[in-house]
Amino acid sequence: MALDFNTMYYPGRFERLFEDFFKPQYGEGRRLAFPPLNVSEDEANYYVRSEVPGLSMDALELTLTEKSLVIRGERPTEQGKYYRQERPAGFFQRVVALNVPVDRDKVRATLTDGVLTVVLPKCESCIPRKISIDVA
Repeated sequence: MALDFNTMYYPGRFERLFEDFFKPQYGEGRRLAFPPLNVSEDEANYYVRSEVPGLSMDALELTLTEKSLVIRGERPTEQGKYYRQERPAGFFQRVVALNVPVDRDKVRATLTDGVLTVVLPKCESCIPRKISIDVA
């Protein structure tokens, strides 16, 4: 019996097959993080928006420390026999590193249509100000 590997083996092709098999897929690490979130800013505030469908504000806990915002909660596990389970259940926690000072007394959070929005106002001393230049 003769085996012909010419169609399967080109220099590097077979090794790449094994590398791709053991390498995590692109973006897979992001898919595992729950809840998914976006962090953005405008001139006055930083915004952390997180998708937490089906949870009430009572099921969530927000903690603001000097350097981070912690979003913690628990989604109850639904009982039954599953054929497919793609919605994560159980305890979750996300930590958003804050490398900038915020006005802690004015922070507010809202939950609308399954989207948690945390507004972190920038501290007054950190907001850039325009300085007028006097012509002599």
